[in-house]
Amino acid sequence: MTDNVTSLLPEDRRHHLRMLEAILFASAEPLGLSELTTRMPDGVDIEGLIQELYSAYASRGVNLVRIAGKWAFRTADDLAYVLQHEAVERRKLSRAAIETLAIIAYHQPVTRAEIEEIRGVSASKGTLDVLLETGWIGLKGRRKTPGKPVTYGTTEGFLIHFGLENVSDLPGLEELKQTGLLDLSPQGSEKARQGQLFDPFELAEPDESEPEFDDADDET
Repeated sequence: MTDNVTSLLPEDRRHHLRMLEAILFASAEPLGLSELTTRMPDGVDIEGLIQELYSAYASRGVNLVRIAGKWAFRTADDLAYVLQHEAVERRKLSRAAIETLAIIAYHQPVTRAEIEEIRGVSASKGTLDVLLETGWIGLKGRRKTPGKPVTYGTTEGFLIHFGLENVSDLPGLEELKQTGLLDLSPQGSEKARQGQLFDPFELAEPDESEPEFDDADDET
């Protein structure tokens, strides 16, 4: 990096400049003059070398900057956006949210009251908010009945996430029975009355006190 800058400098000074550059580059923490002096040969003009490096890097992608009286290489301020990193936090939906999503997928457009009737328990507003946040369901207008309740249905995001061409590609009654996801035994019938027809995510037994999202490290 410093070849052009130091081409006219004496060989020793050029070498010292490269040494200083390497020390600062490799250091995880900013270094002060005293620390640099102990690492450089005796008699070297540390302050003069720092000023040369400072000038050489002033217009580069990284700059030599002074931090708390010490020196360190840092990304140029105007290029900070290039290094921004967006991380997606994957979380596992609760049993209540999975059941609500299944009901919406198979009965859409469906109102909150209809979801509650199928599940047999009250539908938490938080559950619907979580599903709206995922982008898998959306508002599909209002039912032309007293009170004009809002209806919910799945979105394009739902189809994309589950690899479906359209909602009609969802498994039907026979497919669910063949895969064991639909239990028609007396115990299964009781679950069916509560909307617990299948459990594609193999979650724990339903617990209405559980949070809408389980452990943050789990995948949705």
